Amino acid sequence: MSRGGRIRLDWPLVATAFVLSLYGIAVVYSAGQTDVPTAVAHAYRQQIVWFALGLGAAYLVSRASVRLLEWGTVPAYAATIAVLVLLLFVGRGSGTAAGTKSWLVVGGVRLGQPSELAKITVVMMLAKVLAANKNAPRSLVELWKPGVIVGLPWLLIMLQPDLGTGIVFVGIFFVMLFWTGVRWELLVLLASPVVSLVLAFSTGLWGAWFLLLLALVVWYKPYVWESVFLVGANVVSGVVAPLIWNHLEPYRQARFKAFLDPSSDPLRTGYHVIQSQVAIGSGGWLGKGFTMGTQKRLAFLPEQHTDFIFSVVGEELGFVGVTVALALFGFLFYRTVRVAARASDSYSSLVAFGLLGLWFTHVMENVGMTLNLTPVTGIPLPFFSYGGSFMFSCWLAVGILARISSEGRGGSEGQIAL
Repeated sequence: MSRGGRIRLDWPLVATAFVLSLYGIAVVYSAGQTDVPTAVAHAYRQQIVWFALGLGAAYLVSRASVRLLEWGTVPAYAATIAVLVLLLFVGRGSGTAAGTKSWLVVGGVRLGQPSELAKITVVMMLAKVLAANKNAPRSLVELWKPGVIVGLPWLLIMLQPDLGTGIVFVGIFFVMLFWTGVRWELLVLLASPVVSLVLAFSTGLWGAWFLLLLALVVWYKPYVWESVFLVGANVVSGVVAPLIWNHLEPYRQARFKAFLDPSSDPLRTGYHVIQSQVAIGSGGWLGKGFTMGTQKRLAFLPEQHTDFIFSVVGEELGFVGVTVALALFGFLFYRTVRVAARASDSYSSLVAFGLLGLWFTHVMENVGMTLNLTPVTGIPLPFFSYGGSFMFSCWLAVGILARISSEGRGGSEGQIAL
């Protein structure tokens, strides 16, 4: 608890994030060490600057009470929506995402990606709405407010377009609904139309899923109109999926085919995944040595300092390096769950678990795409991938968690006074 203006710092949480950041900066440095020097060689310097700024932001936000953070939630969310709308008109792209409108540029200077901060404000706003309910939502109609809170920024993000960030918003939504007590059956029913859309490429799989859905509807017993809506939405998803596929641009179809079979287009859409798998597979137990990865040095590995930075870890530090990185993330997740469980009120608990959902979705999608377990969406790895906005927002989240932990229950175990 706070005493005399001091906070009790959850040092295991902060120390883990600190070590992850140092680990990430070292890998960003290594990613820039190629046989033909590029601008990436100096990216680690900017990453260090943003790391320092993130630490400062984390310290400042940890000094603000949770009540002050809750009071500022609505203005922060409103500002987020306004900036995301503005981006549709003045936003710019960058690198491989040159065709998007994700970056805010003023006077020719890139200020960052507002969508990274939007993830945090959405977590806070969704926590405020869910915490206002005495009981967890038990029907689809009771989810309309949370749906609008997440759906509005999600739509603006998808219009940029930025599929990776859109997936993170979906992850945050379902994780926070789970933590607030929404039954798993309702969560499955809520996600069912999208599942039908994905499985519609196989009549057999879609048919089996539809039968399971009917059984779940009978088991959960939603309102009659909800049952009709859910069944109808799944049927429509199954019918329109082939039509959507036929109207997709050829390059989008090629990307999906490459996810199912990268060898179908090894020099274009499947190239990223193939090179990533080669890099990780060649690392073995101990890797080829720091800065010595051949796939990386010869520039065969694409976006090695951002989207595919985990591949550099696998190639140069091997199974041991990968295990250490994943273990650090696992411990960070554990400490975040601990903060959420010991929070002093529903709002604080939901914010903490929502931030866990944010990080967890990033890690699962990023690591998954390097191994071709998930589609390539250009989503960064927390504390590792090069990018000032994301490093800053990650440490802003750490600061919020530190404050929630300080005001939470559980005494001073694992904490030190600051």
